[in-house]
Amino acid sequence: MPLTPAIEEPQIHESAQGPRVTPAASRTAQTPRPVPGPRPAAVPRPGRPGPARPAPPAQRAPQATPGPVPATPTAPSVSAAVPQIQLIPASAEGALDAAEEAVDLLLDTGRAPGDILVLTSGDPHPWAAHELSFGEAAYWALHDAGDDVFYADAAQVQRAAGRPVVVFAANGGAVDTVVGALPVALTRAGALLIVCGDPQQINSVLGAGV
Repeated sequence: MPLTPAIEEPQIHESAQGPRVTPAASRTAQTPRPVPGPRPAAVPRPGRPGPARPAPPAQRAPQATPGPVPATPTAPSVSAAVPQIQLIPASAEGALDAAEEAVDLLLDTGRAPGDILVLTSGDPHPWAAHELSFGEAAYWALHDAGDDVFYADAAQVQRAAGRPVVVFAANGGAVDTVVGALPVALTRAGALLIVCGDPQQINSVLGAGV
């Protein structure tokens, strides 16, 4: 029986195929890199001022040409003015109470406590006696602070610094103490000297015009 020749299927060679094309969808598009630009100015931290930028030349104010500066009149110092003297008649026993009332009136009318110095010719003020119990250094440190009414012995008036108002209580003590301390108290008063005591004694020391 004759053999029928097998029919060979045509083979497709690779060379016959066209170039392989990768579908466009399978490609991953590269993201374009950003173009470097100017950096934003740094934000200053809280509490710290940022760097000062110089103003453009057109905005800068022209420098003033040096010239004569007009003299500014200065107010005269308190110590340069002559203080007023106010006399409050009082006995030696009532001089300290009168001085206390004068201090209260000064504070009520707006005087600062640090503006007032109180001097006593006899027994010390209870405040001074209390503060001296802590020592001389602590006592005079309060005087140097100058933020409250200060009470001192009239015999130590040379050590006391001047204040706008000085209240002098002639509450006894040696006559020489009053005679020697009153003129110095007048120099310590910047604006006002209030003297509580015997008018005849005060007038004999400071003058009849008191």
